[in-house]
Amino acid sequence: EDGRLEMDTNSLEREIRPVAKTRRAALFAGSEGGGDNWAIATTLVRTAILNGVNPQAWLTDVLERMVRGEVSSKALHTLLPWSWREAQGAQAA
Repeated sequence: EDGRLEMDTNSLEREIRPVAKTRRAALFAGSEGGGDNWAIATTLVRTAILNGVNPQAWLTDVLERMVRGEVSSKALHTLLPWSWREAQGAQAA
């Protein structure tokens, strides 16, 4: 009865389509452990995307830093996508 609301759900369906496709693809992960690993990787990638960060650049940088031992366990919060994005912006300025 409220004419200001859209009767169309296409915008919502477009937003959840990648989640549904990923969930369907995860069925073929091979094992329970594979499914767990798939869920972790998907969560990392989607979190980066939702925070406006290029997932490949972010994961590459974060994993390289961790392997080199540049980040202590008390500073892991600096590697989160939103913190990483701010640090990259500060370096560029």
